[in-house]
Amino acid sequence: MAAVETEKRTVRAQAKYVHSSARKARLVTDLIRGRSVPEARTILAFSDRAIARDIERVLHSAVSNAESRPDLLWNGDDLRVETVYADEGPTLKRHRARARGRVGPIMKRTCHITVELAPSPAAIAAAAAAAAAAPKRPRAAKKTTAAAEPTTTETADEAPAEETT
Repeated sequence: MAAVETEKRTVRAQAKYVHSSARKARLVTDLIRGRSVPEARTILAFSDRAIARDIERVLHSAVSNAESRPDLLWNGDDLRVETVYADEGPTLKRHRARARGRVGPIMKRTCHITVELAPSPAAIAAAAAAAAAAPKRPRAAKKTTAAAEPTTTETADEAPAEETT
């Protein structure tokens, strides 16, 4: 038996080379994973960590990406954070002078923050209900010949003649 795989539509945004370690960013990304967008914004606004501001920018960018796509027609408040993660970026290696002519290493770490949004199950159900409730318009029949339509040369002032039988 073959497994049926449905493609899940998501929208994502990514910030690269953020000047923070991935370990510090993961502490905040774990707080918002799986939450709705308004709830995630609230958590990030009240977080004391400096990286929360960068994650909030990426979340705002992902919501803007979702709202600007004309094929999706998603509202930002109806979305939820599907996945969010922080990968390690390149490390800048610097040195600091130490005692007796030695050198101490300084590692300036960076990370790449990715946020993926998807519509919440409630929003999907509401959209399906709205689509089912909407009346379907019948398609207009195509006219194949030009002779099928009688042409009239009436002006706007003249009223059409009434036929009496």
